[in-house]
Amino acid sequence: MEIKNVSIIGLGALGIMYGHHLSKVLPKAKLRIIADQNRIEKYQHEGIFCNGERCNFRYVTPEDSVEPADLLIFAVKYSGLQEAMRAAQNHIGAKTIILSTLNGISSEKDIGSHFGYDKVLYCVAQGMDAVKTGNRQTYDNFGLLCFGDKHGIDSEKVKRLTNFFDKVNMPYELDANMAKRQWGKFMLNVGVNQTVAVFESDYGKIQQDGDAREMMIAAMREVIQLSKYEGIHLTEEDLAYWLEVIGKLSPHGKPSMRQDMEARRKSELDLFAGTVLELGRQHGAATPVNEELYRKISEMEKAF
Repeated sequence: MEIKNVSIIGLGALGIMYGHHLSKVLPKAKLRIIADQNRIEKYQHEGIFCNGERCNFRYVTPEDSVEPADLLIFAVKYSGLQEAMRAAQNHIGAKTIILSTLNGISSEKDIGSHFGYDKVLYCVAQGMDAVKTGNRQTYDNFGLLCFGDKHGIDSEKVKRLTNFFDKVNMPYELDANMAKRQWGKFMLNVGVNQTVAVFESDYGKIQQDGDAREMMIAAMREVIQLSKYEGIHLTEEDLAYWLEVIGKLSPHGKPSMRQDMEARRKSELDLFAGTVLELGRQHGAATPVNEELYRKISEMEKAF
């Protein structure tokens, strides 16, 4: 079954970037952005811009009757996932493939529990340096979507999505061990997002030697230790891989947590250090760096 209808929910930095890319190659009727009526009116009035170009999106409300999506992309914050799943209900069909670009290591489980695991492909969005300020998003590096099924890359869903991404020129990579890939991205987020937030800086700060880079790597090594208890077994080689990913980002770019802090929004602290601290308690493992990051960011957020 060929993928023709695509629905996206969430117009943060990634939702805009993927939506804008797909809007260039799909008929307007085949790409739908799901949003409530108030948001739609705001988007239509103010516009949504990607690298200076106004996006030409078709918007639908959660209540609109639509043809089921062949591909449904969740690009919301984790705190908004439950609401987003309710809003996307009308877009689910028997053959819908669901991708999540959310941070963390649990969104696929939540989505699978709600819609059925048979619809979910495991996904990691990596290598992009998109920044959203108000209704304007910019990026230097588009990055890629890495995906696979829970048990490999040979499933019918993977083949359908691979064929579609080839057709629409969407950068991607297949990974037969998505559990480890997701933990690797989680390790990166724990280090990069939180360190840049604490130092109130950008990627450039953690790309060069110094206190910020040392803190970032120390926080990431705590995730490596925890991964062994969870049967994932991240290594120093994985750390080196993700440090290379970081090194290719625009030094002036900023991760999502830093963007949230600048906008005085509650960040995904509980998704990053909060998860690390909870796993540390479960396994009796020390996590002092993430404890310090949690304390500092919590103090910063109290000023909002």
